Amino acid sequence: MFKKGSKLYSIFTGACPKCHEESMFKNKNPYILSEALDMHEKCSHCHTKYKIEPSFFYGSMYVSYAVGIAFAVAAFVIAFFVFNAGVNAIFISIVITLIVCMPIILRLSRNIWINIFMHYDKTITKEN
Repeated sequence: MFKKGSKLYSIFTGACPKCHEESMFKNKNPYILSEALDMHEKCSHCHTKYKIEPSFFYGSMYVSYAVGIAFAVAAFVIAFFVFNAGVNAIFISIVITLIVCMPIILRLSRNIWINIFMHYDKTITKEN
């Protein structure tokens, strides 16, 4: 399920959606906030250009909303069902989760967005 060649591998590792050989991001650590969204122009292995068109990643804002909701729901479920927290504690746990996970949410949303439009090509991996 998370092997090379699957969309989930590319989404969760940030690998090139075409060849899965290189990270799309210049720095693998998303918590260096000044470099959190710095991406390579293209893959050095298969030469796939990541920005298909100008402002391509604006669409990832819509995905980011959905991913943020998923993280918030997970924080709610854990706070409410595991810790039996009250309303104020649940609210605080959701806010803290969203703030702490913001760089991860941003990268995940970009990875999901680009993987909607690009697909793994096993012939590229074999050629190079």
